[in-house]
Amino acid sequence: MTADDIDDGLPRLPIFDGTKQPQHRPAPKKLTLTAYQDRAARVEKIPAAAEEIRALALRSGADDVGLVSVDREDMAAQRTDIEELLPGARTAIAFVVKMNRGNVRAPARSVANKEFHQSIDETNEVARAIANELEARGYRAVSPPSGFPMEADRFPGKIWTISMKPIAVAAGLGQMGIHRNVIHPKFGNFILIGVVLTDAEITDDQQAQPIDWNPCLGCKLCVAACPVGAIKTDGGFDFAACTTHNYREFLGGFTDWVGQVADSAGRADYNQKVTASETVSVWQSLSFGANYKAAYCMSVCPAGEDVIGTYLADRQQHVADVVRPLTEKAEPVYVVAGSDAEAHVRARFPHKQVRQVTSGLAPANVEAFVAGSPLVFAAKAAKDVSLRVHFAFRGSSSLQATYVIDHGTLQIEPGRSGDPDLSVDADADTWLAITRGEKNPVWAVLTRKLRIKGAVRDLKTFQRCFPV
Repeated sequence: MTADDIDDGLPRLPIFDGTKQPQHRPAPKKLTLTAYQDRAARVEKIPAAAEEIRALALRSGADDVGLVSVDREDMAAQRTDIEELLPGARTAIAFVVKMNRGNVRAPARSVANKEFHQSIDETNEVARAIANELEARGYRAVSPPSGFPMEADRFPGKIWTISMKPIAVAAGLGQMGIHRNVIHPKFGNFILIGVVLTDAEITDDQQAQPIDWNPCLGCKLCVAACPVGAIKTDGGFDFAACTTHNYREFLGGFTDWVGQVADSAGRADYNQKVTASETVSVWQSLSFGANYKAAYCMSVCPAGEDVIGTYLADRQQHVADVVRPLTEKAEPVYVVAGSDAEAHVRARFPHKQVRQVTSGLAPANVEAFVAGSPLVFAAKAAKDVSLRVHFAFRGSSSLQATYVIDHGTLQIEPGRSGDPDLSVDADADTWLAITRGEKNPVWAVLTRKLRIKGAVRDLKTFQRCFPV
């Protein structure tokens, strides 16, 4: 039963058939909140059992689906974001849409990017269809986009509304691989994830559970293929290296390009900074959807029941057919000067062109600077560094923190602890401007905006460990 099935005496809108004059009806009665509430109370929710929702998702185009209660323990880290997006949400419906892996594996980025964009659109259409059906049954439902658009006003902070990967894992759709992609047991990592939130409740016995094994083979082909060395053999991940290159024409990479345009004295100066193909690539991203520069970790992954056959049959042939066309491709690779990524490209892929850029990850405030420091920490550049630094920020933000760099490892502690090798007392806005390269530290010291106690060389060493 829907609201339109109820004969409650409330006026309806006039009907226009496009050829005749509209039928004249008496002026509508004034509708009160009480009347609306009474009408809504008589609209019964059509039951939506878990199997019905699952069937709806598959009918709408999903290739697999799992339902999980928002209140479950393994959803605790996502609960605040979910509640913000849909207050009163009870269930997360996670699903996957499989991709054409031949397209994703193509060395031609135009082919791979077309597959990404089309699959994202398909995933969003599936999510919308599920949400529409739930609303028709009387439930509230929200379908956040798979990928972009995101909450750009939060940039450079967390701009995604919910984290879909851990929700998909909780819903039994796979486990996270070493390359930080969800690997589905059947489709491998050649999937895109969608999530619909709803206030429809499901019982414990209707919920999906995480799979109890990880499809990741540990083959490390993703490690070998990544042009910037973002994926580490020990399970570590260099977030800044990944985003700086693969997302060059998204987010911070795009703002860096805008800066290149703004800072150029004229056409000749701009052409010294940006090649013609790079300019056309930005135009293409603006016109047809942002280009991913790599995603090679997805391309080479052999995991998944539908994917693994050729790899098991002949691993060397898999490397020859899938991995080498990507690793041997001559192409620009975008890195921050002095970063571990730059050193990796020069050592591992000398035939690729190193392009030094900024990461676009400059923090908006000192709280973000401290929280984001592990993401830009250059472990290899810091392998011979032993340094304890006290920070005290003042002005627009008041914050104290201790950085402990110990031969390639980083620990950040609240407050000022231990005996420091270097103490930094800085105006918060001035320090942020220094990290963005907009102000000279010497000027900051002379104007007392920056005060340091310790050797200047230690400050330079510290800065070298956090290239942005």
